[in-house]
Amino acid sequence: MLGLGAAGLVAAPALQRGLESFLGAASDNDPTGLTGLLPNGGGFRYYSVTSSVPHKNAQNYRLTVDGLVDRPATYTLDALRKLPQTRIVRDVQCVTGWRVPDTPFEGVKLSLLLDAAGVRPGAKAIRFTCFDGTYTESLTLQQARRDDMLVALRMQDKPVSHSHGGPVRLYAAPMYFYKSAKWLSGISVTSDVQPGYWEERGYDIDAWVGRSNGRSDTPTV
Repeated sequence: MLGLGAAGLVAAPALQRGLESFLGAASDNDPTGLTGLLPNGGGFRYYSVTSSVPHKNAQNYRLTVDGLVDRPATYTLDALRKLPQTRIVRDVQCVTGWRVPDTPFEGVKLSLLLDAAGVRPGAKAIRFTCFDGTYTESLTLQQARRDDMLVALRMQDKPVSHSHGGPVRLYAAPMYFYKSAKWLSGISVTSDVQPGYWEERGYDIDAWVGRSNGRSDTPTV
């Protein structure tokens, strides 16, 4: 019994990684979305609002920053990697109830990209678009300038996988996870807040964990 228990402890990490990999690959080819109902070994669930999402890599990934800015820019994956990186470790809280504790994310502060672009007077919000062709999100300019808002390149101390929204995703640490848009492709500075995909379907625009959507979860700040 002790031998079997020890063997289980040794094998558990590999089994967990295998389950995560399997569910991730399955979700990429699941037009029904049913795999999104299954929690994987790390506690995450895979969600997509489209039947399929193109894969991007260092050769073809681009992130545009435009709108009410003086210096519109387009970043390659390599260019983002060369910018100063910030690491944040927080719980991830989904508005549907599941939570993954102590999850590290690493990337470029959103405020750094905004400062580089030169936000114009009159700008009040940010609109995010994604290369799945459907998903959108938004933040106020004040929210976007927080130190815990990242354009994330790494998650759980490895590059963000395709299933988790890679190669680049938004990470809004103090907000419910639907604000952390996957497959990020565009950051547009706007004059007002434009509700994102889920906000148009009834979710709160301000998504602070424990203070929105009628939930009382422990805040992630």
